[in-house]
Amino acid sequence: MQISPYLTFSGDCEAAFKFYQQSLGGELTMSPFGETPACDHVPADWKNKIMHARLQIGDTVLMASDNPPGMQQPAAGFSVSMNVDTPAEAERIFAALAEGGKIMMPIEKTFWADRFGMLVDQFGTPWMINCEGTERGKP
Repeated sequence: MQISPYLTFSGDCEAAFKFYQQSLGGELTMSPFGETPACDHVPADWKNKIMHARLQIGDTVLMASDNPPGMQQPAAGFSVSMNVDTPAEAERIFAALAEGGKIMMPIEKTFWADRFGMLVDQFGTPWMINCEGTERGKP
């Protein structure tokens, strides 16, 4: 079984997922409404919005779409949690995702991890970046 986060955006899914691919790497595929069977059921100004985006990063998949006007709700009650292998990788990813966003907890060594930090990116998605490292549990 694999659980994959599915994010929704209010029209900026394409920009968000290009940003995520730039920050995280991976293989990105996107399907705009205008290139799907839903084409005839959306307004003309919505045809370039994303019906489905998929970013494959190793064994992990992050997916998303644009919500029609009036349907989008602010992200609440969750964070996309990322576990990485090295403190340098954690710091790089944190800095990339924090660009234009808001740092909630700076990335730093904690009692459970070599690095941990929390942020909300420029698209409103909350993230937690964690690197347990080789000395897990040692401050």
